[in-house]
Amino acid sequence: MTATSYVTTGKAGNLGDPAGRRRFDWGQPFVYLIALVVAALAIGPVLYVIIGGFRTTADINANPGGFPAPWVFDNYAQVLTTPRFWGNVLASIILAAGTTLGVVILGIMAAYPIARYSFKGREAMYTIFTAGLMFPLTVAALPLTLLLRTLNLHGTYLGVIIPSIAFALPTTIIILVPFLRAIPDELEEAASIDGTTRIGFFWRILLPLSMPGLVTVGVLAFVGSWNGYLLPLLVISTGTLPQDFWPLPLGVTQFSTQYSQNTGAVLAYTSLAMIPALVFFLAAEKRIVGGLQGAVKG
Repeated sequence: MTATSYVTTGKAGNLGDPAGRRRFDWGQPFVYLIALVVAALAIGPVLYVIIGGFRTTADINANPGGFPAPWVFDNYAQVLTTPRFWGNVLASIILAAGTTLGVVILGIMAAYPIARYSFKGREAMYTIFTAGLMFPLTVAALPLTLLLRTLNLHGTYLGVIIPSIAFALPTTIIILVPFLRAIPDELEEAASIDGTTRIGFFWRILLPLSMPGLVTVGVLAFVGSWNGYLLPLLVISTGTLPQDFWPLPLGVTQFSTQYSQNTGAVLAYTSLAMIPALVFFLAAEKRIVGGLQGAVKG
């Protein structure tokens, strides 16, 4: 039970408290403290990497936890003028864009009939998608690699995009199905009375209303693909694709190996590699929260 006390304000208090006292909940500062600690644990490493990129290697070795003294920009300039970095960025954009597009299109196509139609095996199909969450990529790594070699997709971007879509679909379906179910059936009935076909209802009404959910799954797929490491490692790093066109997670590893003596440059490369996904996620944060709330309410 939360301990409370009364603090005199000198003004009219809350209803039922004519003495002009307001309730002070001693539990709130504790909640804020926990939130600040969690935020610090999450943001601290990111800030350390970004700030570390402005330090020299000697400065980092002398004082690993300190601030730049002085601030140097050579590390970021070195990374930004490296052609391989921009090749890695291009590769990550291709993989993330292809994965996001595939997840959104296939996700809404699969979630729509499950959420809006009644047919035999619907619940079993939804259960299968849900069960997909229990099979991580590490379990399927070996058979997936063998399958991609058989299909001649090993060492290609498609060999990364297609499995990424498959592993992202369970989460996508789980988010979109309850979201689509929450759309009133009266809208579809009214559209049918007006002469709109089911396809017309899908394109003109359902898609605009489900946009928060689509943005949510799209952002999650984009960030997951951008930060993906294991799948590109299994598919691309062992293929014939030049290192200049590896995605950023692999590029970070290659760069840190090549410039292992330049810690500041490695931190600068790492921070530049994660900034696009971080900015993209923060820009769509409100839409993500709205989409997840709609899924929970549904």
